[in-house]
Amino acid sequence: MATFRRGAADTDRPGTVPAPRTSAPARRAALLAGVALLGVLTACGTENGGAGTPQKLPGTAEPASGDRTTDAGSNPTASPTGSAAPTGSGTTSGSASASSGSGSTGTRCHTSELRASVGNNDPGAGQENFPVVLTNGSGRTCTLRGYPGAAFVDASGKQLGPDPRRSSGTPTTVTLAPGQSAWSGLTFSNPEISGAGTATPASLLVTPPDEKDSLKVTWTQGKVPVSGNASSVSLTVVQAGTGA
Repeated sequence: MATFRRGAADTDRPGTVPAPRTSAPARRAALLAGVALLGVLTACGTENGGAGTPQKLPGTAEPASGDRTTDAGSNPTASPTGSAAPTGSGTTSGSASASSGSGSTGTRCHTSELRASVGNNDPGAGQENFPVVLTNGSGRTCTLRGYPGAAFVDASGKQLGPDPRRSSGTPTTVTLAPGQSAWSGLTFSNPEISGAGTATPASLLVTPPDEKDSLKVTWTQGKVPVSGNASSVSLTVVQAGTGA
């Protein structure tokens, strides 16, 4: 009995405050409040740039400009026949260098840098043969490669006859220094021999290889075939020189 009474007395010492007992509902409420507070603090940290796993959004980023153009270094040999552009005329002499490689020195000659002219006829075996000459009128060295485009037109600009066909040939890169020229052969059967339908063009539109704009050359060589038998006109690949 003495032992029990002494232990009881120890718990009732003056100045000692016994710990309050917390009920089970109170403890559960405190735990839920702590979890809620932790969630609030985590959300605030994310909004303010806190460390965490970044979100991965679906989709692929595109350039702001939307520009998807490919490398401009491609060099097709075809050229469409474009509409009339600045007029060029007159035969210009000069020589140029050519290479059979796929590369080129400098950059392509643009329509605005060139002058066009038609040389003298060199007939033979019932064929009419004209050199179509392109001369570098710019102050830089540039290149031509492939087939030009061409079309006969009347005074109103209406095309006469079909587009010329391409004669067989291997394109080479022709390098033109300022003042130098390259030429393509324009050939058709003599209409008086072939019996083809004819017309007399006012101009020949010449489109440099790989360009869209054309140069207008006054046509002074008389009638050309535009329909019927043997009415086709052909063009060769450009080559160095004037074709004279």
